[in-house]
Amino acid sequence: MRPKIYLFGDSITEGAFANGGWGSSLANHFSRTADVVLRGYSGYNTRWALKVKEKVLHPSDSSRSPAAVVVFFGANDACLPDRSSAFQHVPLEEYKQNLHAIVAFLKKQWPSSFILLITPPPIDEAARLLHLFSDNPSDLPERTNEAAGNYAKACLTVASECGVAAIDLWTKMQQFPGWKKAYLVDGLHLTENGNDVVFEEVVARLREEGMSLESLPVDQPLLSDINPKDPLKSFENDSSTMEEEGRFGKCSVAEVDT
Repeated sequence: MRPKIYLFGDSITEGAFANGGWGSSLANHFSRTADVVLRGYSGYNTRWALKVKEKVLHPSDSSRSPAAVVVFFGANDACLPDRSSAFQHVPLEEYKQNLHAIVAFLKKQWPSSFILLITPPPIDEAARLLHLFSDNPSDLPERTNEAAGNYAKACLTVASECGVAAIDLWTKMQQFPGWKKAYLVDGLHLTENGNDVVFEEVVARLREEGMSLESLPVDQPLLSDINPKDPLKSFENDSSTMEEEGRFGKCSVAEVDT
């Protein structure tokens, strides 16, 4: 009886299960206590996320509310409207409205789930010029750190207005003097160190909601709990461990998805 943690976002989420990715670190961290479900879509903005949300976050995927849903959009919305990735741009006010709509959808569909928004990361503009997605007649980066910061602030505002949690990744990463090379592989996507920052922040927020290794029941008896002289006896009453209570936002272990 495992709770689920959904990750819904763009390429930074789609690649989260790569070696050293923040999603794979989450899956490893909760390996015997929760299932991490990946819903990442490279290049997507919040406008496109709204178009697919019912398909990719369908209630049939979870008969009960997942323990948590992490929403990580904004890096593509913040593309500048007059540069090479203009087709991905979403105006700032629409971005806010779209995030509101995504949160409202999640609250209606999975009312007991803990919702966590993550702001877009900072941008290394010089590195973006070395990793162009398409033709770039302007010879200017398609993203700027200033624009990403504006979308990060908007994300935090939406979180406050909706009463959900948020991680200010844009500010957090820039607190380290060498953040551009330490955290970004191409001026946008995350290095292993950058992925570690996201992982640690997400784990910390989940822990605040009672979702920690100490509070979650372990799925099936641990090897250390199996009696070598009578191994099968340990499986006779293993269901008792699944009845232990742990908090998942406002729901207990018995109330979350199986």
